[in-house]
Amino acid sequence: MTIIRKQTGAILSALVEYNGVVYLAGVTADDKTASVKAQTENILAKIDERLALAGTDKTKLLTATVYVSDISLKTEMNEAWTAWLDPASVPTRACVAVGLDGGADVEIVVSAAK
Repeated sequence: MTIIRKQTGAILSALVEYNGVVYLAGVTADDKTASVKAQTENILAKIDERLALAGTDKTKLLTATVYVSDISLKTEMNEAWTAWLDPASVPTRACVAVGLDGGADVEIVVSAAK
């Protein structure tokens, strides 16, 4: 099987495709001072763009891991998440509170079928 890497940086690839599955690296918002909901909306738009680059979309999501800087932010993040998500294609998901670099309040990692 061939591994396809796109937008490779010095320490990670933003997107890797293997065996019909697309894996995205963690995505954060451009404006880290925005509200949690706005950060999440920006992240989800970026995920849409990256999945499209790989020839797939959010209806083919398999898994998602959402990192929040404080678990009390989960409700606000979920407002954007549920508005974006296709209710017929809900992936598995975990939401974890962690320390995030660069002042981000939200970071999301997803995988999707091709």
